[in-house]
Amino acid sequence: MVHGAVDPMVSVVIPVYNDSERLGVCLTALARQTYPKSRYEVIVIDNGSDRADLIQAVAAPYPNVAVAFETTPGSYAARNRGLDLAAGDVIAFTDADCIPADNWLQQGIEQLQGLAQGGQVVGKVEVFFANPERPTPVDLYESITAFPQERLLQKLHGGATANMLAGRHVFDRVGLFNAQLRSHGDLEWGQRVYSQGFQQVYAESVVVWHPTRSSLRALIRRTQRLAGGSYALHTQQSKTIWQRHMVFLRALAQNLVPPIFFALRALFDGRLKGGRQKLQVSLVMVLVRYVSAFEILRLKLGGTPCRD
Repeated sequence: MVHGAVDPMVSVVIPVYNDSERLGVCLTALARQTYPKSRYEVIVIDNGSDRADLIQAVAAPYPNVAVAFETTPGSYAARNRGLDLAAGDVIAFTDADCIPADNWLQQGIEQLQGLAQGGQVVGKVEVFFANPERPTPVDLYESITAFPQERLLQKLHGGATANMLAGRHVFDRVGLFNAQLRSHGDLEWGQRVYSQGFQQVYAESVVVWHPTRSSLRALIRRTQRLAGGSYALHTQQSKTIWQRHMVFLRALAQNLVPPIFFALRALFDGRLKGGRQKLQVSLVMVLVRYVSAFEILRLKLGGTPCRD
């Protein structure tokens, strides 16, 4: 338990796959944490990068960073490997492409200690443009859709592991992540946390920054992963063949319906400047819907789940 403990030991778990450059930025931010340096460790799990030597070289300058390997593809398999190695009473998760605020751990621990059972803290993921002066349509789309942490916690009882902390005892009670999922494993785990009666809280003060994806190619890969993860999760939760068929048909239909309500919300979204940006974002959503539908069909026909 972490409730009331003074500076509990924290293990920060970061999966990485072919992203040594942004991992270096993340580790630099973690080295600046206001939390006592002797009270946290960082465990980087290389999930099959083409250049493992680059991952190790980026981590080498930091004495409290260890690199381990997980050969099973998928970030949840990698996070489970990190959990096996973690020595902390608290487990904090972020991603290699995230930049934690200097007080990320300090704020996260304060929030976690405020929960009677030391349950789960879901933090804010603030997205930013690589080129703020000339954001692409994909940038704009991500700026209003990516990482809705508060809404995810309220509606689905989970949050993205890009910014999440939990007591080690919570994992001991509810189990590890579902390593068969390429996406939505954090939401499925959060639902188990909720069902076991642990407290969950969204904390605006617990912040990491995440760059928007700027290219259509990157967005398509992310869309394939998210659509596939959602479809796989609902299929696993179905008990009969009929239910699995209904999951497929429902998911396909939902993504083939034109995103009229999304377009209306975009029209009145103050974060989008002018009719051009609103139209661009709506068209990107049309693409996302059809890519999702195609991915679900591909998986139904025996395709292999995608990864970023």
